Amino acid sequence: MDLEKHLKEGIQQAFQQEFSAAISLEDIQLQPTRKEFEGSHTFVTFPFLKIAKQSPEEVAERIGAFLKNHTSIVASFNVVKGFLNIVLADQTWLEQLEAIGKEAHWGFLPAKRQKVVIEFSSPNTNKPLHLGHLRNNFLGHAIANILKATGYEVYKVNLVNDRGIHICKSMVAYQQFGKGETPETSGMKGDHLVGKYYVKFDQEYKKQLAAQKSAGKANKEVPLLLAAQAMLKKWEEGDEEVVALWKKMNNWVYEGFDTTYKQLGITFDHIYYESQTYLLGKDIVAEGLAQGVFYKKVDGSVWVDLTEEGLDEKLVLRADGTSVYITQDMGAVDLRFQDYHFDKTIYVVGSEQDYHFDVLFTILKKLGRRYALHHLSYGMVDLPTGKMKSREGTVVDADNLIEEMVRTAEVRTKELGKIEGFSEEEAKQLYHRLAMGALKYFLLKVEPKKRLLFNPQESIDFQGNTGPFIQYTYARIAAILRKAKQEGAIKELDVRNISNLHATERAVIIQLYRFPEKLREAAETYAPSVIAQYVFDLAKVYNRLYAEVSILHKKHASLKRFRVYLSAIVARMIQRSMKLLGIDMPERM
Repeated sequence: MDLEKHLKEGIQQAFQQEFSAAISLEDIQLQPTRKEFEGSHTFVTFPFLKIAKQSPEEVAERIGAFLKNHTSIVASFNVVKGFLNIVLADQTWLEQLEAIGKEAHWGFLPAKRQKVVIEFSSPNTNKPLHLGHLRNNFLGHAIANILKATGYEVYKVNLVNDRGIHICKSMVAYQQFGKGETPETSGMKGDHLVGKYYVKFDQEYKKQLAAQKSAGKANKEVPLLLAAQAMLKKWEEGDEEVVALWKKMNNWVYEGFDTTYKQLGITFDHIYYESQTYLLGKDIVAEGLAQGVFYKKVDGSVWVDLTEEGLDEKLVLRADGTSVYITQDMGAVDLRFQDYHFDKTIYVVGSEQDYHFDVLFTILKKLGRRYALHHLSYGMVDLPTGKMKSREGTVVDADNLIEEMVRTAEVRTKELGKIEGFSEEEAKQLYHRLAMGALKYFLLKVEPKKRLLFNPQESIDFQGNTGPFIQYTYARIAAILRKAKQEGAIKELDVRNISNLHATERAVIIQLYRFPEKLREAAETYAPSVIAQYVFDLAKVYNRLYAEVSILHKKHASLKRFRVYLSAIVARMIQRSMKLLGIDMPERM
């Protein structure tokens, strides 16, 4: 039964009978009842006072009484000013629970036959993944899962930034200071080794710059930077020695990335490389010139004027005929459409690129490309110590952070005595699941657009709004279900054997029922934080149930079977919700 539709139809009938007023179902809005009041659905009467011509309280009282007397699903109601809080009958909630239990993928939506491409991660091959990349990866992966659950055909793609002056900086530093060092001889992951030389470049550049200033040559280009610029030119010309070094160092990085992605549980359907796409878009520039969308300056550079759109003039092709980032991005969209014929593309990129995407999307519209494009902009991740800087080596490396989180999970778990009877391998698996659960949940529970202060110690707490708290709740239910199975208490639900619900039982069922609307909200707003809040609320309300009633009731077999059944559904929905966030559940703790 569609409860909202049933209630709206009842409210529509109430207005007709009580006030001789015809209102449409579309005009009737229901919202969740606030936690401090009894009820599950609230109808706000204020928009209808002109029609009813009575006070808000009187309108709410009359509609509430009508619903109670004329619909089987409403048990009672209460009125707070103009807010009608509706209390549904226990039997209604039991029927909903039965429906939830019978459908294996309850809450997921049928296929829409629409393709969505999500681009995320997009690392540079001059450094390892860091904390900022983690929020990007977790957001992209979670949004992909959420959109799949709402019926979209989803493709996850990664555009690796493997060329440019920043890449050449690492290469020059390695060439001048590396002395043939390799990941094998250094004992370092390849991405860490290359990142070491990116930092080395910055250090040596500053030394050379300071030396030139002290020698009164501040206006001259620094030799190290000139070497990087020369190397980039040689790379673009296909110089064999430079290209060989570039391939060698990039391969080191890719091997390192693969290891980190595996640790994170991140996968892609396709990986694009900037070295293969940076020349794309030049044909589009020619097309735009022919259409009058772009114009050429006297030096031969090509521009677009977006001042009427509230932006500014933007370079799309340099005077020497080389591309800029916006040129490549225009070509990459066309390439991606050829590959996937997508209905929508979502770019998961930090908020510092908001302007870039405003420009890109505006240019494409002016060119007549009606692609549905969305920039999922997210805030930066800060630490208690301040902002991270890659070139100065002050970033929080993803691999090091994972190791730290695993160590913290081990210490906390041992302190709480949650690994009794575990083998060494089982314990290691638990520590990793808790660490990743803590990390992913902490970075996803905050609305994407908000800037985030990451606290590793806080994230792995077993109490409060954390991944480990939810994981522990799941493991607690799993233990109950194992014991119930031994006692033969796991059976199909028969709602005829249950007459009245405990308040906490009702609260749990209401929260379970909210899953489809929260899933839709998360998909529409591209916000995994909606699912994170939902599953935290579900874990909280179940823990209240656990504290207030006996699950494995010794005296009443029907109550025992019902609460075990209810617990099993809660475990399923916790696992389903956390899986959408990319988080695995431990069966034992």
